[in-house]
Amino acid sequence: MSKTVLDRVAIRRALISVYDKTGLEELAAGLHAAGVKLISTGSTAKKIAAAGIPVTEVEQVTGSPEMLDGRVKTLHPRIHGGILADRRVPQHLDTLSAMEIDQIDLVVVNLYPFVETVASGAAPDEVVEQIDIGGPAMVRSAAKNHAAVSIVVDPSFYPQVIDAAGAGGFELKTRQRLAAKAYAHTAAYDSAVASWTASQFLDEDETGEISWPAFAGVALEREAALRYGENPHQQAALYTDAAAAQGIAQAKQLHGKPMSYNNYVDADAALRAAFDFAEPAVAVIKHANPCGVAVASPDAVDPIADAHAKAHATDPVSAFGGVIAANRTVTKAMAETVKNIFTEVVIAPDFEAEAVEILSAKKNIRLLTLPQGYARNSNEFRQISGGMLVQAGDNISADGDDPTNWTLAAGAAADEKTLADLVFAWRAVRAAKSNAILLAKDGAAVGIGMGQVNRLDSCKLAVERANTLGVSVDSGADAAGGAENADGSVSEQRAQGAVASSDAFFPFADGLQILIDAGVKAVVQPGGSVRDEEVIAAANAAGITMYFTGARHFFH
Repeated sequence: MSKTVLDRVAIRRALISVYDKTGLEELAAGLHAAGVKLISTGSTAKKIAAAGIPVTEVEQVTGSPEMLDGRVKTLHPRIHGGILADRRVPQHLDTLSAMEIDQIDLVVVNLYPFVETVASGAAPDEVVEQIDIGGPAMVRSAAKNHAAVSIVVDPSFYPQVIDAAGAGGFELKTRQRLAAKAYAHTAAYDSAVASWTASQFLDEDETGEISWPAFAGVALEREAALRYGENPHQQAALYTDAAAAQGIAQAKQLHGKPMSYNNYVDADAALRAAFDFAEPAVAVIKHANPCGVAVASPDAVDPIADAHAKAHATDPVSAFGGVIAANRTVTKAMAETVKNIFTEVVIAPDFEAEAVEILSAKKNIRLLTLPQGYARNSNEFRQISGGMLVQAGDNISADGDDPTNWTLAAGAAADEKTLADLVFAWRAVRAAKSNAILLAKDGAAVGIGMGQVNRLDSCKLAVERANTLGVSVDSGADAAGGAENADGSVSEQRAQGAVASSDAFFPFADGLQILIDAGVKAVVQPGGSVRDEEVIAAANAAGITMYFTGARHFFH
């Protein structure tokens, strides 16, 4: 049977119980001025009273004092009856009258800081104390009864609450939207609690190994609707995860057009590449693949500008319309170079004021600053039909990524400069999609072969790009041994004397032979192929150095 629709419901009595007390005094004062009677709990009531605003403490309503260090205070029929009674049902109103329970028209609640407490590294007992019980119960009760009750969980909405109190209450559509927001609030909270709890009480599988948690939850809140997705016919939106590490989704935009779906994907890939390095580094990304990665030269006057110049020189053709990430503040000198290159996005920890001024002259370029504490998530999620894959993030490790743990498989040990380039190449290749081969020289990528269905093609592509697409970073003078391009210019044969990295082992010696024939002098790769001996023999025959890392960095 359908029930009467209550459009606008006056706010006569409000229950306020908040951990985050932002704007609390202003809210209480506004409600009081509108004639609303206030009920409150613990520290919330004390703060309201201290502001000189009349307030009734919950224990005066329930007749029961708060107990168990505040664990029990609002879990009482005189509270939940006042919230949950359906005012369209006469029997409910009769029950309230018989039990002398007053209706509650507005509930303002936000919850204990569970996510923040977990992130702080607090001990388990301290985390458990931040599992809110009464708060979610009140939120869900009010949201369920949104036919008459308004539920507010966001302090930023308080001005609208004050306005509604003076205008006869919220309309039904607003109460419905508030209820949806409230359910999302408790769902995110419960997901965080369930995920943490599952991670604390892991089971062992049949082998005795600790298994993954039985539950993994991700709570997402829409941050912005995007113009479209990968293609114009696809709708898209940006969602944020409050429990995740701060990242591209929380970046602050200083200038330019709104970010697109593809901008976000490419910018996140650029951050992955640039922040793999402790040294000042810049990555230039196109279609989620690097077309340039470099670290600053040790003697650079402006390190981040130097790193950008070297990264751009890797492949200036592909850098057109690309995304740039820097792991240091963007300087005026770097901006002077970027302004002459068509670039979609520049993202960095910060920008010098002069750099913002220079780049803002370009109407459409998007300038983004990273949130403080930017970090990659420890786990990665990938959607598949019917579910999700979850894996630990492929982060830099102390094992195969530390050159002191590498095995010299062929040739003489690398000198200091060559080893430094090998270390750079090994880190930089992580940013390229598999199969990936990266050639490097002087702390910069000079040729990248990525995303091929076999490693042989990746080797060919890396050499081809090194020898046909690059430019000299300094004077631009023709290099000895250069090759003439179709336009009459001369390309440096940058593969000659470069080092190479491979994200996975060489299954045959043919791929390595392509690098050898191009003049590569040293190679770093995981090793572990059944044909390792063939590959080692080819390296020794050519007199080049080759290291095995024992680690692999596929990036699909």
